[in-house]
Amino acid sequence: MKGFTAVLRQPEAIPASRLPAEVQRLPRPPALGRAIELAFLRWEKRRLAPTERFWRDFGFHIVSSTPQRLVARGAGSAPCIAIAEAGRNDRFIGPAFLMSADTDLHLFVDHMEARWLPGCRLPAGGRGVELCDPSGRSVWLLQGQRRVEPLPLREAVAPSTNTAQDRPRVNRTVRTPIEPARVVRLGHVVLQTVGFARMAEWYLRVLGLIPTDVQYLADGSPSLAFCRLDLGNQPADHHTLVIVGGIEEKVEHSAYEVLDLDALGQGQQVLRAGGHRHMWGIGRHLLGSQLFDYWSDPDGYEYEHYTDGDLFTADVETAYSPLEFGGIWAWGPDAPASMKPRKNLQTLLHVLKLVRRKAITAQRLNLMSAALDAPARPWL
Repeated sequence: MKGFTAVLRQPEAIPASRLPAEVQRLPRPPALGRAIELAFLRWEKRRLAPTERFWRDFGFHIVSSTPQRLVARGAGSAPCIAIAEAGRNDRFIGPAFLMSADTDLHLFVDHMEARWLPGCRLPAGGRGVELCDPSGRSVWLLQGQRRVEPLPLREAVAPSTNTAQDRPRVNRTVRTPIEPARVVRLGHVVLQTVGFARMAEWYLRVLGLIPTDVQYLADGSPSLAFCRLDLGNQPADHHTLVIVGGIEEKVEHSAYEVLDLDALGQGQQVLRAGGHRHMWGIGRHLLGSQLFDYWSDPDGYEYEHYTDGDLFTADVETAYSPLEFGGIWAWGPDAPASMKPRKNLQTLLHVLKLVRRKAITAQRLNLMSAALDAPARPWL
């Protein structure tokens, strides 16, 4: 419109110490243990071959491949970042976390009905227990896994980046190879849940996580939590686990760190050439600051390449901001509609069942809908 001036803005984050009275704090229960790494994710697949092809093109290193089981690692020292086992369904089974040496796994057996895992099920030795989160999802807690030698990576481009103020690259070019974006490690997993408060309380208590950023609805109630590992003075990723209030119990996506922005770009070319389905990117997130690129595996599960994420020590306080769909990215292409619930008869019937079961209130559904339906970029 002629004469219209767009107002560009970003949601303001407020430290917990200055939180207004109308915004509810996310409770932090006493921790039973302390997670120090998101070890790997477990999947069931009806067909392993398409998953293996996608994993290779995505930049995983395949450790073993049989008709029954597929195991992959990254270029880092973790022995495993993903396991897919042959089964009747295509589904996410659950995450596995490496726990600190001073975590007593017996506490989970004695007080949370956890079961000891047979050693043959662990991909790199050690010991572990299995328990179920409030949605019934399997969660493994591990100790003593063997580490492996890192795999070679090309030299990172970032240290020699020329800017207007700093020009370290002289008489040299940037010629990164067209190759899969070599995944270095598993970074985070995002879980959607109907019972946000219960799910957040459970994971914070079991894993000793620290909420880095919490987003709240218009009534001030928390509905999304970016949680990091408690590594003390050692910097930890802005988030390792994200809990999102929604209308389903599902994994939203998993994310994997790559070397640099050129790895994102060259990796995108390889995945496009392989005929894989691109979802979103390249762009930069707002909370966490990562440069990102999203893809779908053959069964529709979302995978994220990322680089250049924020790091925090344990003493940094939680920040709060209003939940807005546009708040998930700072710049880049608009987030696809597939990242929101589909508005159709099936979704309507599903949410009616949730309300009838009293799994969620109509008021909360309306608040979540208002947050997601508001224009993400009103000036566009």
